[in-house]
Amino acid sequence: MSKPKITLFVDIVSPFAYLAFYALHNFPVFKQCEITYVPVFLAGIMKACGNTPPLKIKNKDKWISTERLRWSTALNIPISQSPPPGFPTNTIHIQRVLTALSLSHPSALPSALALFWQSYWVHWNDTSTEGNMLAIVITVVGSEEEARKVLEASHGAEVKKRLGEDTEMAVREGAFGLPWFVGEATNSKGETERYWGVDHLGQLCDHLGLERPGGRGWKALL
Repeated sequence: MSKPKITLFVDIVSPFAYLAFYALHNFPVFKQCEITYVPVFLAGIMKACGNTPPLKIKNKDKWISTERLRWSTALNIPISQSPPPGFPTNTIHIQRVLTALSLSHPSALPSALALFWQSYWVHWNDTSTEGNMLAIVITVVGSEEEARKVLEASHGAEVKKRLGEDTEMAVREGAFGLPWFVGEATNSKGETERYWGVDHLGQLCDHLGLERPGGRGWKALL
């Protein structure tokens, strides 16, 4: 029997996409799923949907930081108490590097995402610098020569086009922000459903026929 499938659209700038990724990447309940991570440009999604960035909305700018800490505590996911300096960072270069990596070394993409997010949302490093991007890519591909090829490719037309196409695909799938999940069940109907927000991980599990883990955090999930 085929595995349940999950597609998660990702941009390093989003703390809630980080929480969603961490859950899919580390929680045992999702080990039985086939997971695809798709790098996109969140600012492009917001623009396409006419969505106002949360930090530009009065009161929501304060609420969003409180909410990410609530969920990181509830789900026991490490995250910095304060947003990284200069947040929100323009992640276009990082997303292009991740896109290039997804094309040349797809199996290395999850590890790269984990390192980029850990660097930005746990340790406050400026992951957009050439040196930091190179260091992370070297770690996941195993050699400086290969890593430099990935960074070089990230400046090319093919990668820029692919990132734009994947961002447009996220919008076609219904995304207006991140995290955006597409879950394909393996029941007789093979139904596909879409969910927004880390707080809907519970509904994603229900749709895919996964048993929700115990614990206070999971009880709070929709």
